[in-house]
Amino acid sequence: MRPLHRQGIVQTCRLTNSGLLRTRACTPTVLSERALHGPSNLPAKPERRERALLSETRPSSIVEHVLTTADTIASWARNGSMWPLSFGLACCALEMMHASMSRYDQDRLGIIFRASPRQADVMIVAGTVTNKMGPALRQCYDQMPEPRWVISMGSCANGGGYYHYSYSVVRGVDRIVPVDIYVPGCPPTPEALLYGVFQLQRKIRQTKTTRMWYRK
Repeated sequence: MRPLHRQGIVQTCRLTNSGLLRTRACTPTVLSERALHGPSNLPAKPERRERALLSETRPSSIVEHVLTTADTIASWARNGSMWPLSFGLACCALEMMHASMSRYDQDRLGIIFRASPRQADVMIVAGTVTNKMGPALRQCYDQMPEPRWVISMGSCANGGGYYHYSYSVVRGVDRIVPVDIYVPGCPPTPEALLYGVFQLQRKIRQTKTTRMWYRK
């Protein structure tokens, strides 16, 4: 038997005689870096330091504790009273209306549609946005008070959908207003819309607006 070293692989060969033939059987064995170079020659690995998110850090002073409590109360109030602006533009608007009917009854969650952007804090864009509708959409968004959020509902609002290559269609509402939640589907079901609303509530709950302003 004789070992052959090549790039950390040891081949143990054994000569055998079987009648008139003489063969050699080799068994490769992969060695680790520690077995090849020894424990002292290995480079030291740098320690990995993870930074905690701003929402996960604990308050270090009384002021931060008060601001964190204020953020928690404000987030709880916003989650329980979301007033969306019904911006229905195509067939996705029918599913959005279906979510407010008795089968799903989104009113019990505090979600009440408003006709005026000045009384709404969430805009649900449901349908195809054309080039002529873009300025009106932006104007309604600018009239909404802060803080405000946008839900893009359906494939047409997300990226143009079926009319993606049309000359008169905006390929995504995020080219006009910032979008927080994307709801896929053509059209999405009311359950999908409600799931998007729940994800938006989760995002609002994790946002620390007052505390971030204090740390600047």
